[in-house]
Amino acid sequence: MDSLSKKPIDFNTKQNDRQRKALITGRLAHLIHDGFTDMLYVFFPIWQGVFGLSFAEVGFLKTLFSGTMALFQIPAGMLANRVGEFKLLLIGTVMTSFAVIFYGLGTTPLLLGCLLVIGGFGSSVQHPLSSSLISSAYQENRRRRIALSTYNVSGDFGKLLLPSAAAFLITQFDWQTACHILGICGVIITIFLYFTSKTHYLGKLSTTGEETEVSPKGAQFIGWNGNQHFWVLSTIGVFDSATRMGFLMFFPFLLQGKGADITLVGLALTLVFAGGATGKFVCGVLATRLGALRTIITTESLTALSIYGIIILPLYGALILAPLLGLALNGISSVLYGSVPELVSVNHQKQAFAIFYTATIGAGSISPFVYGIISDAIGLKATVMIIAVVVLLTIPLTLPLRKKLAD
Repeated sequence: MDSLSKKPIDFNTKQNDRQRKALITGRLAHLIHDGFTDMLYVFFPIWQGVFGLSFAEVGFLKTLFSGTMALFQIPAGMLANRVGEFKLLLIGTVMTSFAVIFYGLGTTPLLLGCLLVIGGFGSSVQHPLSSSLISSAYQENRRRRIALSTYNVSGDFGKLLLPSAAAFLITQFDWQTACHILGICGVIITIFLYFTSKTHYLGKLSTTGEETEVSPKGAQFIGWNGNQHFWVLSTIGVFDSATRMGFLMFFPFLLQGKGADITLVGLALTLVFAGGATGKFVCGVLATRLGALRTIITTESLTALSIYGIIILPLYGALILAPLLGLALNGISSVLYGSVPELVSVNHQKQAFAIFYTATIGAGSISPFVYGIISDAIGLKATVMIIAVVVLLTIPLTLPLRKKLAD
């Protein structure tokens, strides 16, 4: 009787409660932060018109937010060991929410850029800390991969809800009011997280107690020796993120060139992110059945084809293709993120997530500015074609991982 009661981890009430709270916290944080990040695509065409910006300058605004977010992810992981992961996650969410509230007061590009930096700083805590909370709570590989896929889906629900809400509020009021309302929603979610999980997390430096106590060995830097597969996976993530962020910045402008107004742009982004929400979950499950490498190769190829289709199709054809584009464009990230714990030791997981997210989001933050410069020089459609070619560079990079992730 005793052996039966101790064997299955699912019947351990404390473990199940930890997993439930970790997943709720990670999912809500991911929803609001990813929503705040990707609703910027709705505002970019508006800000371009209001402030008279070039494509490079619009891309630079995106770089300010995402670049700050990427830059501070590794320090956030280190700071969490002192402050506590949950507490730091709440602080970052409040900071980003207030930055969004004050976007509406950005009367000059300089002031708006400063607010974007503050918002990116607050969002820097979300990816490494939420991923670490969930990975630490789910010890078994298959359940952890599915939990991380579910966590990633929540981010896409944020991408689905907040850009569409922003487009709706802009049509009903104005872009400044939309920022105020959405920022207040972020504050409300932070308050909800505080009251639902404070007794479980606050006052703890580690969310999983003795199981994940950071040892001196765990604090060492993840070098190349013995971690080549992790760095190859991170390189794939860099190309994938650069493609995704670069294309999404240009997507509203492509639609405007086909005759879309702000309502149709919001609808198209909603369709893309709805496809992405489905794709992240589907790709995560497919990776457990077909293998991560086959899923990566198939999805990246589909991404390139979908981007080409968006370029050549008329407006309503592009709208029809948008969900498939979202599935391919965003779905693969659940496979990449979910593979990180399988390529590093348990002691290195928090650091590995911080490095991985720093590299991928850093690439995604730089690419809009770089592609913006290219677009100002050679034109919008030609630049998007280059993006479609770049995504295919991820396929040969999968070869070194064929023995590690093939099963």
